[in-house]
Amino acid sequence: MFNDIRLQREFFEALAQIDKNIVDQAAAGRCPSCGGPLHRSDFPRKPRGGLMAAAGEELVTRFSLCCGRDGCRKRATPPSLRFLGRRVYLGAVVIMASVLAQALTTAKALRQATGVPARTSRRWLSWWRGAFLLTDVFVNLRARLIGVVVEKLPASLVSRLGDTVESQVRGLLHWLTPLTTGSGNGSRLLRDIA
Repeated sequence: MFNDIRLQREFFEALAQIDKNIVDQAAAGRCPSCGGPLHRSDFPRKPRGGLMAAAGEELVTRFSLCCGRDGCRKRATPPSLRFLGRRVYLGAVVIMASVLAQALTTAKALRQATGVPARTSRRWLSWWRGAFLLTDVFVNLRARLIGVVVEKLPASLVSRLGDTVESQVRGLLHWLTPLTTGSGNGSRLLRDIA
């Protein structure tokens, strides 16, 4: 499915634009802790793209906000389509390498296809079939997409989310955005964002 797929710079620029729309919408709000004003407080990331998403390694700024009120200054990091929580690899790589880990039988073939160590890909598969099943995101996805097979996650999800690899990955990244931030307001920030 994802063998020999390389996501181009345009794919990541589109994701960055969506992330910018999300942070702009969040910046119009107030600090969830004290109600103070929010200011941009972006920070650099050093994401890995493996062989499939090397172009994504160039867009390294994680958009973020922090409270402008003295005494609070708490960070409010909105959801992101590019970064999947604190993982070092880009979210698109986590999805694609996990799907390939299901399809490829040897560690060498997996490493050659993705540029991601097989051990890392297998750990991601364990997350898809373990902790991910307990999230509200999975509950919502399973309710909307009939026929999701837990043993075949994430492949059973991406196959239902579009016609092209890019649209499938983008679709799942959009669903996963509430998991990309520690603040509990991730879903609220995503409404009406294209």
